[in-house]
Amino acid sequence: MDEFDFVIVGAGSAGGVLANRLTEDPKIKVLLLEAGPKDTNPFIHIPAGFFKTLYDKKVNWCFSTEKEDAWGNRAIHWPRGKVLGGSSSINGHLIVRGQPDDYNGWAQLGARGWAFDDIADYFKKFENAQVGDPSVRGKGGPINVREPVEKHPLTERFIEACVEAGIKRNSDYNGVAQEGVGYFQHAILNGRRQSTAQTYLKQARNRPNLRIETEALTRRIVVEGGRVTGVEYEQNGQKKQAKAGREVLLSSGSIGSPQLLELSGIGDGDRLKALGIDVVHNLPGVGENLQDHYLARMSFRVKGAVTYNEKSRGIRLGIEVVKYALTRKGMLTAAPGNVSASVKVMPGVDNPDVQFTFAPASYVDGLIGVLNDFPGMTCGFWQHRPASTGSLHCVSKDPSVQPSIRPNYLGEQIDRDTVVESAKMVRRIFSQPAIARHVESEVFPGADIQSDDEILGYVRNSGATVYHPIGTCKMGSDPMAVVDPLLRMHGLPGIRVIDASVMPRMVSANTNAATLMIAEKGADMIKAGMR
Repeated sequence: MDEFDFVIVGAGSAGGVLANRLTEDPKIKVLLLEAGPKDTNPFIHIPAGFFKTLYDKKVNWCFSTEKEDAWGNRAIHWPRGKVLGGSSSINGHLIVRGQPDDYNGWAQLGARGWAFDDIADYFKKFENAQVGDPSVRGKGGPINVREPVEKHPLTERFIEACVEAGIKRNSDYNGVAQEGVGYFQHAILNGRRQSTAQTYLKQARNRPNLRIETEALTRRIVVEGGRVTGVEYEQNGQKKQAKAGREVLLSSGSIGSPQLLELSGIGDGDRLKALGIDVVHNLPGVGENLQDHYLARMSFRVKGAVTYNEKSRGIRLGIEVVKYALTRKGMLTAAPGNVSASVKVMPGVDNPDVQFTFAPASYVDGLIGVLNDFPGMTCGFWQHRPASTGSLHCVSKDPSVQPSIRPNYLGEQIDRDTVVESAKMVRRIFSQPAIARHVESEVFPGADIQSDDEILGYVRNSGATVYHPIGTCKMGSDPMAVVDPLLRMHGLPGIRVIDASVMPRMVSANTNAATLMIAEKGADMIKAGMR
């Protein structure tokens, strides 16, 4: 059995950061385990390759939710990275911090030390920002952050229409205030994705005190004498064990972390017994508190402009491929979203409660995957901080069986009201002169969908995830908390959970930036405890 100071389970957004920061000390020996392969798939590194990896089981776990009436009795596709770099290798490479009150709320819920003033410097630490005020943005960090390489003319028209609709322009939503409309900021350098594999791990992989093992699926957390002492994993058909002299750091994400805990006998005792799993540590909060952003889209047929729909076919696509190969510019540098608008939709709210996103493209049946064969554009929207919470639990003690994912989308009335008002806001924006001149017709949901009930029905039957699951191993001090504010597991020494699953409440943001922040702070807390 190999022995290390720390064994990190999961080489994604959090695990890559931890591996780098801990091995900065040459005395600390680290093993990093990743269930997926190395990040050699070329579509990982091309920003627009997001659309190719979305359903690729070679680099993507391709989970799905349970079917529920609340969202049209559909199983919703939940991508998660299964590759070096984890979801940072297949996501939309968008960098969004969220609002200070998100993190102040964490502290009020018992996550002391996680208020915005406590964590702001950790956002700065990971970034090398090419935008914004240097006093609030980071310089010299591992991840390059910039506005889009490709700024399609329709994106500017959309921004102008938002301003005409009363939404102020904001040149840096990651700056002093999030409210307003502006270009998304991307983790891109020289036209290539900035995953944690290509940034943090690239810096660290040649250190003699770091060992990285890919295609190594962790099967079990080993507990001996009331303490976590290591992990059992499988690689090339062989079962192996690794001992952690100090701690196991669980960074498998909001799906993988609670799943592995339950498979290891850590979770709600009654639930585990029903599955035939021996209870090692009773912790009822594991797998509860699941939250996600629920995305609705409205699309429009375009006149008077060329969209990505046309550029993705025939000779135009060939031109874009050559442009990217020679200049690292053009359509292949695009993200799923080009513009972000954080807006107050519901009456009486103090902070923006909805995020809108725009793309100069539209999709068959309104879903990402296949572009329409006519010119189109899409506006997506989601509630920043949904009130609905769900759960994620194992249904078998067989690790190959995916857990039951029940996000409880639209479970609360405020969530339903907010999406209806958001759809009305989209129509108001697209009726403004700057963009209305390019609207030939509304494709989805269509002009015949008008009443609140009709709009809600459309959202129920067509919505999807924004790929932002959080909260299933939440941080805090209440009986359902899984980890304390130092990210140590309640009642079981030798293990910490450090990933998006520890967020006690959803942030008003795409969640990758917050996950990077959590890992940066987590690494510092670990090193401080070793002094």
